[in-house]
Amino acid sequence: MDDRQYSPAVARNREPIAKVLDAVLPPSGLVLEVAAGTGEHGVFFAERFPQLTWQSSDVDLAALQSIRAWQAKAGLDNLRPPVHLDVTEATWPVERAVAIFNANMIHISPWETTLGLFDGAARLLPAGAPVVMYGPYRIGGAHTAASNARFEQWLKQRDPRNAVRNLETVVAEAEKRGLELDHRIEMPANNQTLVFRRRPD
Repeated sequence: MDDRQYSPAVARNREPIAKVLDAVLPPSGLVLEVAAGTGEHGVFFAERFPQLTWQSSDVDLAALQSIRAWQAKAGLDNLRPPVHLDVTEATWPVERAVAIFNANMIHISPWETTLGLFDGAARLLPAGAPVVMYGPYRIGGAHTAASNARFEQWLKQRDPRNAVRNLETVVAEAEKRGLELDHRIEMPANNQTLVFRRRPD
């Protein structure tokens, strides 16, 4: 049985995201992918950046099974076995990383997960290391497209705690934890990529 799950969005967004990662990731070290989902991103980026070690993680057991299946199919030496990670916990299974990548998590989970992601990044990352976050955002409190407003309605029907987050609020919480917004890149399908950098202590 093939346990691999598929996300149609990955095929659309992986190349634009890879261009951002190529510009901001360090030349070597371990990249922690938080909320890796199906595992497709991890395999694609590990192949694209062979000098980096890719550590996928997720809180969902079915996602972890899919990640393992994708990794087994890929057979790449720079892919670490996925780990169970709840970002809201004070202790993570990874103690150090040179970068963190997170796609499409903060709008489909409670607000506490965003805060937990930043708390963990502040603990794990050295000064100057990037946190790369991909997904939709409100800007100035407004949606950037009508499709994002419809998407948020659907999200809230699934769970009232879900929401397309306000960019300025996300940035403010990151700054409280020593993470400064370095770049904001507009992406296809009305998404954004945010690149934060860890401030020196």
